[in-house]
Amino acid sequence: QVLAWGLRGLHGGVRAPSLEVQCGGRTLRTPTITNLATNPNFPINAFLLMLHLPAEEEYVPPIRLRVLDTRDFGYRPEVGQACVRGLGQYCCQPHGKGQPPSPGTPLPSPGGHRNGATSHWGHPCHLSPPHPPPHQAAEKKDEEDEDEDEEDWWSKFYAAMGDKTKSRRRTSRDRLKIYSCELEAVPEFGGLQDFCQTFPLYQPGGHPAAGEDPVPVGEFKVGESPHGEPQGRRRGTPGCTARWVFQGLFHIYPLPEDPGVPPPPRHFQELPPSQPQKCLVRVYIIRAFDLPPRDRNGLCDPYIRVSLGTKTLGQRDQYVPNTLEPVFGRLFEVTGTIPLEKDLRVTLLDYDLLPPDQEIGTTTIDLENRLLSRFRAHCGLPTIYRTTGPGCWRDQLPPSQTLEHFARARGLSAPEFNAEGTEVTFGDQTFLLSHFESGPPGHRHAEAPRERLALHVLHACHLVPEHLETRTLYNSTQPGLEQGKVQMWVDIFPASLGPPGPPVDITPRKPQRYELRCVVWNTRDVDLRDINLVGQRMSDIYVTGWLDGLEEQKQRTDVHYRSLQGDGGFNWRFVFSFEYLAAEQLCVLPRKEHFWSLDETVLKVPPKLILQVWDNDKFSADDFLGVLELELTRLPRPAQQPQHCTPTPQGTPQNPWPWRGVQTPSRFSLFRQRRARGWWPCTVQEGGKQRLSGKLELSLELLTAKEAEERPAGKGRDDPNMYPTLPAPVRPEWSFLWLQAPLRSLHYSIWQQHRCRISLGLALLLLLALLLVFVYAAPGYLAMKLVNPLQSLHLASGERH
Repeated sequence: QVLAWGLRGLHGGVRAPSLEVQCGGRTLRTPTITNLATNPNFPINAFLLMLHLPAEEEYVPPIRLRVLDTRDFGYRPEVGQACVRGLGQYCCQPHGKGQPPSPGTPLPSPGGHRNGATSHWGHPCHLSPPHPPPHQAAEKKDEEDEDEDEEDWWSKFYAAMGDKTKSRRRTSRDRLKIYSCELEAVPEFGGLQDFCQTFPLYQPGGHPAAGEDPVPVGEFKVGESPHGEPQGRRRGTPGCTARWVFQGLFHIYPLPEDPGVPPPPRHFQELPPSQPQKCLVRVYIIRAFDLPPRDRNGLCDPYIRVSLGTKTLGQRDQYVPNTLEPVFGRLFEVTGTIPLEKDLRVTLLDYDLLPPDQEIGTTTIDLENRLLSRFRAHCGLPTIYRTTGPGCWRDQLPPSQTLEHFARARGLSAPEFNAEGTEVTFGDQTFLLSHFESGPPGHRHAEAPRERLALHVLHACHLVPEHLETRTLYNSTQPGLEQGKVQMWVDIFPASLGPPGPPVDITPRKPQRYELRCVVWNTRDVDLRDINLVGQRMSDIYVTGWLDGLEEQKQRTDVHYRSLQGDGGFNWRFVFSFEYLAAEQLCVLPRKEHFWSLDETVLKVPPKLILQVWDNDKFSADDFLGVLELELTRLPRPAQQPQHCTPTPQGTPQNPWPWRGVQTPSRFSLFRQRRARGWWPCTVQEGGKQRLSGKLELSLELLTAKEAEERPAGKGRDDPNMYPTLPAPVRPEWSFLWLQAPLRSLHYSIWQQHRCRISLGLALLLLLALLLVFVYAAPGYLAMKLVNPLQSLHLASGERH
């Protein structure tokens, strides 16, 4: 039996070709294709050729294929030929009575795996047990806590890549399969040529010249019954080297010797429509890697161009600058008629300031093979059926109708569901929903049991799952050399099946702008590095702060002068604006590597606040007193009192209410809590160890760009001084400068420590002064007492009278 599907790629003015199949002295001629431009398929596809062949395989003659064109006056020139040898590999057993005429891939077994099992069609059945229940008891709690609306397609992608930091998914129920090769190269799908195969047609007239490869003039597509049995290689004309390897195309089986016994049922009874189909093609380009450098800086600026037939999509200004591993996240939708437009080309080009741009590499996808393959390669099967929310069903038919379509394509009876939809009979086997799910679905957007059960059965039939394929790029200027790889997938939706579901949103994650407000209130126990005029240790304290990677936003407080105990008061606000990618928990920092660079390079770093305490010096470099680094996604819980602030946070902080049995986690995310206030320790590195060098009282507040606009706040204590209002700090009077208040500075720097000695000294000075006055005045006083001039004066006046 032969399934002659059609001819592809004929050139040279071929008008109305037909095919001749010659083997064992018999010739089979197909009807003529009247118009290659409108339908390159044969009007009749399945043929039966009765042959007498020897039992020994080595004596079996080859099958010769000849393509003949129809010209004027009955002239039929030969335009292409091919030869198939080793027909023993195409031998199979005929169908038995009561068996389906065209079975496809093996059906699943509801009872589990049976090693070495053989199907009733005479071919090995690769039976597998149902998929493990995705709703295990251990995952139920996580699924209940998980907010599905926060998930996106990229979370599923990074979870499949094994990057848990970017996926942020606690369960793996919605899975994505990532293939490290092309979908055609996956062994379990047989090159996606289980229905249609390709033969190269070589020009007639002998062998090619020595050292030259034969030039095919077209392709002859033939098909096989979808048994999936091992097939042989495709071969060309004698002496010509086949350039590809193919599976078998023909089915050879013995007929009963008794003429009274009816012949077995034929293959190829359930065939897809041979008329061209108008299809919607969605091309999802995720990323590329291992690209060769094209620019002088060792990088390139790649962009995508997708072409199908005469349609080309992709704009050169949508390039990713300065990278060899671009992340595109682009969706292209294009309509085409298959097989007239079957070759999809995806090309990566390097953007140059002045065109033309350089081609990096191209990959070509045969859409017809994917559309006709019984592995259902035109649209991968998701793990979960959902009509709302993230991961919405994108196919044209729901799972139950898809299962009916799957059965009809294989000549099987339609599946029969019970009233509740928890049991289905399919292919003489019964499946229960309890075989696949151990309990009620844990996700929010669960659909009816009928659809969930149908989807489980489809997955057990070894069809193409929701996937991502990795395709190799090649350049015609360097044939055979890989030019990088691109990860992508393609969905094909025939218009005859109705409109498809919404496309998958693979837009790259966009960062959100946040504003961090950090208020430095006080310091305690800061190291004292200076010595004043009277020998006291002190420090002139100030604090600087910035976000890691944003050093240009560095800010500093004013100076708290002459702190004698390491205490400082600031009431100073830092304001930092940054872009944050919540799904990856990273800050996005676009910057230019050089001032002459035309495009910015994106750098991603964890959100980290860095605060440093310094001692201000006038005539020398400032002294470093300590540093505090706070990662905003894993913020250590602050102490409420400075005496409880330690450089190494305890694993389990003290519970202020032990009778409640509640343990507070030692770390939290500021992006969830939004506000925090308390004491954090500053440390300094000495001798390979960290030492506590001070304590900072901070309040941290995280706002979105909209919230920051609604609640403005200035830096430091500038206007608008709100949210919260920061008063001027109450600092000791001795902390002022000498030039501003010299007497006050002397009062607090000398009197506070030496007032007893000063008082005693003043008392002694006063006593000494009194003593000196006494010594000075005593001689005159004694002389006056001895002479007594007043008495002499009185006596003299009396004598006169």
